[in-house]
Amino acid sequence: MSADFLQVLAPDNWLKKNGGPLYTQLSQHIENSILSGEFKEGDALPSERELANISNLSRVTVRKAVEKLVKDGLVIRRQGSGTSVAPTFGRVQQSLSKLTSFSEDMERRGLVARSEWLDKGIYMPSPEESMTLGISPTSSVARIARLRIANDQPLAIERVSISASVIADPNLIDGSLYEYLQKIGKKPVRAVQRISADILSGTDAGILNVEDGSAGLRIERIAYLENGQVVEFTKSVYRGDAYDFVAELQL
Repeated sequence: MSADFLQVLAPDNWLKKNGGPLYTQLSQHIENSILSGEFKEGDALPSERELANISNLSRVTVRKAVEKLVKDGLVIRRQGSGTSVAPTFGRVQQSLSKLTSFSEDMERRGLVARSEWLDKGIYMPSPEESMTLGISPTSSVARIARLRIANDQPLAIERVSISASVIADPNLIDGSLYEYLQKIGKKPVRAVQRISADILSGTDAGILNVEDGSAGLRIERIAYLENGQVVEFTKSVYRGDAYDFVAELQL
């Protein structure tokens, strides 16, 4: 175990009496150390037993902290080879256990995220939009389409549909959609995602800068408000060579 780990993880540097759950404090400190560059891509973390000894926390608490880091895609746990800091560029990992915006997800990984607007407007809803959003076929829907980019690498095309009763003028959105929805009290609290394999071709392949016929992922997401109302219907295509969705399953 390196002296760097001993120094960075010493509880005097981060553990606070009123700082919240102990496992959350530990996972947040390790996350901050990864994002600041103190722990680098590929660095092996100490074992749970060693982490418990360094932090003066129980093995159960340490295990919960590590599990949170795995779920957030910040570290990778491999059978027989321990836990190490996940790659921060090349293939991007996104946890399937947490509802976050693209901007939030990239920021947590230390990547520079930006978007290029492909479309913003008010339209008549398609039958699928009308049924999914629970709106009348004669009402209007706001459509927002963006190219998602991280560290100048195009990753995904995201096409969002939201009832015009929620967003009457999509041109008011100039940054994170979820930040805007939070501002107007309409940020979703849960979502259901369906992921399927796809072949990228035509316009989408050109926008994502890949060859026609390249492998991709198609994601459909339906997001809900606390009262159960559908607020967002999103269809996205991701480059298959640059994006991984990660889920940890427990028995």
